[in-house]
Amino acid sequence: MEDTPNTTDTTDIFLWANQTDAVKNDLTLELFLFSKNYTPYEVSLSKSLESQAKAMFIYDLVNTVNFGAGTGMSVRDFELSEAEENVLLRTDLEKVGRAETLIHLIEKERNDIVQFSETEHEFKRIKGIILKATRPDGKYFYVAKSVQQSNVLPGAVSWQLSGGTFAPFEPELGVKLPSDNQVLVVDGNIFVFNQPKFEKLFQYEYKKQLLAEKKVEEILNTYKLSLPDGMDLQSLVRDKPGVVSKLQKLEVGGITQDQAIDYADTMQLDLMTDDKQAIIIMDGRDLDMFVNLINEDYITSELTGKRYVIKSKKLLDEPEGEPPRG
Repeated sequence: MEDTPNTTDTTDIFLWANQTDAVKNDLTLELFLFSKNYTPYEVSLSKSLESQAKAMFIYDLVNTVNFGAGTGMSVRDFELSEAEENVLLRTDLEKVGRAETLIHLIEKERNDIVQFSETEHEFKRIKGIILKATRPDGKYFYVAKSVQQSNVLPGAVSWQLSGGTFAPFEPELGVKLPSDNQVLVVDGNIFVFNQPKFEKLFQYEYKKQLLAEKKVEEILNTYKLSLPDGMDLQSLVRDKPGVVSKLQKLEVGGITQDQAIDYADTMQLDLMTDDKQAIIIMDGRDLDMFVNLINEDYITSELTGKRYVIKSKKLLDEPEGEPPRG
């Protein structure tokens, strides 16, 4: 078993799984829903569902780790590695702000967490579900899963089939929870069993942001830009998820500084420049415009003359019989 060194204390996930397996029947469970803005809500778990909840959230996860212990599973830092077979990715809870905030609210502000009510809070706003399991020795851990709204059955529009007869669906709503392992939080460590779902669940796109930062460095080395005092391009980009996504495939330098300025003039955009022909970026709106320009995202329809900004592009093949341009 190979563990990548890191600067914080890392839970021995294999020892944890072994110890948890030994007391799995004695775990105390608490269940919470959390919304898209990471507000937690308490939900009760009936006694009849406890065994199913342990199987769905804990048993398979523990078995996966125990099996990995025998097959040489590696534990690697999430920020330095890619998901691959027999590799478990790990990161620090403090790096994942939304997850850290959620755990903090449950641990430190429990009295302020209200019981979930469909009439007051609306399940369609729920993003995920998180189970807190406490061992007899007082140590605890969390298992988080995403909630797919497509797996939610509103009672008002659903039927239940019983004994060959359809009848009104009695509960307020029904929820089919995912059975796959996704995210485990233990002692300030996050273990990632499903990278895409983890990233979406807590909006943690470290690798995507890292590439965006490299692209910003290329932009600063290629274009003359003017920003207000106290503002830097990296910080501005971090607050613009759409720009971060667009930078992933941007070819920096494909459009020159002069071409970008002429392009803006042709498209009748309010691009500002200073007396040294540096492009002025005052806010997120200016940033959007600049990135759209150097990505050639503005077009004028030859049919209507209307101007459009392109959300996505797919390069077409050259027409048959014509030599490639350029």
